[in-house]
Amino acid sequence: MTQKQVWMILCLWAGLMATQATAQSTADYQVVPLPQEINEEQGQPFLLTTKTVIAYPDGGAQMAQNAAFLSEYIHEQTGMELKTKAKDGKNAIVLRINADNEKPEGYTIKVDNQGVLITGGSAAGVFYGIQTLRKSLPVQPVASVKLPAVSIQDAPRFGYRGMMLDVARHMFSVDEIKTYIDMLALHNINNFHWHLSEDQGWRIEIKKYPRLTEIGSQRKETVIGRNSGVYDGQPYGGFYTQEEIKDVVEYARKRYINVIPEIDMPGHMLAALAAYPELGCTGGPYEVWTQWGISDDVLCVGNDNTLNFVKDVLNEVMDLFPSEFIHIGGDECPKARWKECDKCQARIKEHGLEADEAHSAEERLQSYFISYAEKVVNDRGRRMIGWDEILEGGLAPNATVMSWRGMSGGIQAAQMGHDVVMTPNSHVYFDHYQSTDVARDPLAIGGYSPLSNVYNFEPVPAKLKPEQQKHILGAQANLWTEYVPVFSHAQFMVLPRMAALCEVQWMQPENKDYDAFLGRLLNLIEIYKTQGYNYAKHIYDIEASYTPNAKDETIDVHLKALTNSPIYYTVDGTAPVKHSPVYKDVLKINKDASISARTYFDDGASRVLRENIVFSQATTKPIEALQPVDKQYSFKGISTLVDGLQGNDNYRTGRWIAFRRNDLEAVIDMKRPSSIKEASINTNVVKGDWIFDVREFSVQVSDDGIAYRTVATRSYPSLSQNDADGIKTHTLKFEPVQARYVKVIAVPEKEMPAWHGGKGHPAYLFVDEIVLK
Repeated sequence: MTQKQVWMILCLWAGLMATQATAQSTADYQVVPLPQEINEEQGQPFLLTTKTVIAYPDGGAQMAQNAAFLSEYIHEQTGMELKTKAKDGKNAIVLRINADNEKPEGYTIKVDNQGVLITGGSAAGVFYGIQTLRKSLPVQPVASVKLPAVSIQDAPRFGYRGMMLDVARHMFSVDEIKTYIDMLALHNINNFHWHLSEDQGWRIEIKKYPRLTEIGSQRKETVIGRNSGVYDGQPYGGFYTQEEIKDVVEYARKRYINVIPEIDMPGHMLAALAAYPELGCTGGPYEVWTQWGISDDVLCVGNDNTLNFVKDVLNEVMDLFPSEFIHIGGDECPKARWKECDKCQARIKEHGLEADEAHSAEERLQSYFISYAEKVVNDRGRRMIGWDEILEGGLAPNATVMSWRGMSGGIQAAQMGHDVVMTPNSHVYFDHYQSTDVARDPLAIGGYSPLSNVYNFEPVPAKLKPEQQKHILGAQANLWTEYVPVFSHAQFMVLPRMAALCEVQWMQPENKDYDAFLGRLLNLIEIYKTQGYNYAKHIYDIEASYTPNAKDETIDVHLKALTNSPIYYTVDGTAPVKHSPVYKDVLKINKDASISARTYFDDGASRVLRENIVFSQATTKPIEALQPVDKQYSFKGISTLVDGLQGNDNYRTGRWIAFRRNDLEAVIDMKRPSSIKEASINTNVVKGDWIFDVREFSVQVSDDGIAYRTVATRSYPSLSQNDADGIKTHTLKFEPVQARYVKVIAVPEKEMPAWHGGKGHPAYLFVDEIVLK
């Protein structure tokens, strides 16, 4: 028994002793994920007490283990200890396998006054029925639990339900990995994708290549922040022995979770090259990378020894992992070294890998390498899976694609007849921020994937034909750990977003309801607390919307809280307390204001919501876009530019909107002739994400909205590689003019420069507030 289990039992026992023996609670079947059918039955409820037994008359090691799990869950949550037995009986929770159930992971639960019957299409199906019963029970010390009579029918939507953890950037102990697996089991997730190698560290023992762990698992130090150029000076490293790997695989197997190993190749291999420099195009020397990003140094595909290395490593990996899927990465592999490498160019010539309009010769070489790795995997009766870059140069014959760069890679693969797991960074990258209040959250890579965004993810694209949709095996979320140094932080990043993910994976889309999910989530969070999981508490934060009201010339502020507790607010920037005004209806703001709001609940108070609204002559005025906003980053549309709100450096929060392939061209109706002498816009530059600055900014005015005259314009040079990213303010000053209509034009970078990886492609222009004075 672990120290954590002992602590939980002592706490529950102490609570039980402090509670009257007659204390009783009632089960609630509204759990996460919500079962397909919950039918209330006539009749008396079943009373669960310490005299109840858990019976598994089907026998067998798996069913005995299932019974032990259920007994443990009930003890952790209620303090009651239930015995298990291999025979049927009265006053029992009976676990059975029903071979007639066509869905192996499907289950039924039937409750009447005599007991509880959980049947599953397999032992795994019984396990998921156990999870539903577990989550139905109270999370408090009780003497008994009343289970209302019910019939539950359930089965998952997708056979593949995944969650990835990167241990190469930052590593976690075996016990922490087991806790992560327990978290997956709680959320009905059946695939643990274990990312084991990177430029920053090699984490799996390979006996034929001992230097992979002797050298490749250690980096001399780690960059502080986002490649700041400042380092912590602390050596960092570690790896899992093969015995530890086997232990984790077995631990997961007992919980019906398959462990998919990932050895990322041919890119992201700097740790391996540091150990065996002869496998690279230049011969080194190399060192395990101390910063984040994408290294130009990759495996030399023209070297026969490299191919032998790949074969040997994959075979040892397959000896350790019984998983049908073996992940070979295949992502973010620069081709610069291959272009200059005689061996790689010879390999290209040997196999006639010619460039065409769609692919370069080096991209064809990557396809050659992926096909080689796939054959190694297929020869062992396994299936290769890789990130969507494996599509580049032509897809290996039997490959399965994990689509992360949006949905397009998955759509293309499905249209080609390949199986797909959808894991787009737009919705299910759990290294992204969970709120717009990034200053108060731990450092993250960027992005913005709140709980609602995860919940609204639909893995099956409507544009696919029905026969193509069958290739969507399921969905997965990923946690990359560049900025996640400890396990408690990892838990914070995935919980409760994992709860939203599991409803995407398990439920039929027509049965999903976000508001209802939030109510059910509160019960699940009580289990998080019992287990000691460090979950993010953003769901308790005040939710605010800010809408420009052109008619009233106000910003209309609507506040919402998850609980029914009062919301207290101020508009002068002071911290709200229980004596502050209580929010009852829309707040209509018509001048500069500093909004603050909070609510209180049983465990304390929400974080204080803070937002500054700054008025200019443009704020709240009617605005029309004459050229389209980019669909992917339109958020609330063109009115975002007159809402009085300033965006931070995270361009995904909805405070910025984007333009690409066309200009920002918008007309503001001042509603009356007005005097203006200054105009400004903010832009957000993130060159690595193809987001550049404005190239030309101009202001035109009109009295009638038809004939315009230019009052100011300025051109800006194209960004150089060394120009800093960040928020830029561009201001035009001019002689005062009277006008009713003001047209603002901002021209984006139409072709990114030669030094950029996206050279020749149009850049994004992200713009925030238009300020007129």
